[in-house]
Amino acid sequence: MHAGHRSRMPSRTATYPNQQLWPIGVIRPLVAVVGYSGSGKTSLLERLLQLFTAEGLRVGLVKHTHQGFDMDRPGKDSYRLRAAGAQQVMVASAQRWALLVDTPGQQEPDLPALLAQLDQAKLDLILVEGFKHARLPKLEVYRPGTGQPPLYPDDSCILAVATDAPAAVTGTTVLDLNQPEQIADFIRTTILGEGLSDAAS
Repeated sequence: MHAGHRSRMPSRTATYPNQQLWPIGVIRPLVAVVGYSGSGKTSLLERLLQLFTAEGLRVGLVKHTHQGFDMDRPGKDSYRLRAAGAQQVMVASAQRWALLVDTPGQQEPDLPALLAQLDQAKLDLILVEGFKHARLPKLEVYRPGTGQPPLYPDDSCILAVATDAPAAVTGTTVLDLNQPEQIADFIRTTILGEGLSDAAS
C-alpha cells in the first residue's frame, strides 16, 4: 500500500509505460478492464476505485454497456425534455452535472470522443470498463467458470489477466482476482510507472 500518497499533477510531456497504446487525445494514464459479462469487471473496478481514492489518486471512469440506458427516470424534467426532441441535455446542480447525448444509428460508442469529454487535467488515472475491441492498455478479468474463452491470446493490448483460476492462464502475467491490492500494484507499476525509476537506479 502507498500510505499518505498525494494526488499528482503530471505534466503533459510526462512519459508512462504503455503510453503508445493510449488513444489520440488522451493525456493521462489509462487502462481498460475487459472480459465477458459475469466475469466480475464491475466488482473489481469498485474495489480498485476504493483503493486508489484512499491514496489520494483522482480517478475518472468510462463504462461501456451493451444495453440502452437512461440516467433519469421517465417523468423527470430531463427525461421529458430529451423525449421532446433535445439531442443533448445537460443536467446541473451544486453537487454534480451530467451530459446526456443521443447517438442514433451509432453501432458502438466512440471511445476517443468519450474520453475527450473528461476533464483530464484534474485526473491522475482513467479506468475504462469494457471496450474490449479498442486499442488501449487492458487488463482482462477471466473466469473459466463462465464458459467463455479468454481474450488475451488474440489481443496484444492485454497486459495481464486477473483470474480465479491461475492454472488456466499461460503465456502472460497472471494476477489473483481475489487480491485487488495485487492488481492495484500492477496498475501502479505498468500504467502509472510508480517504482520503475527506483528499480532502474
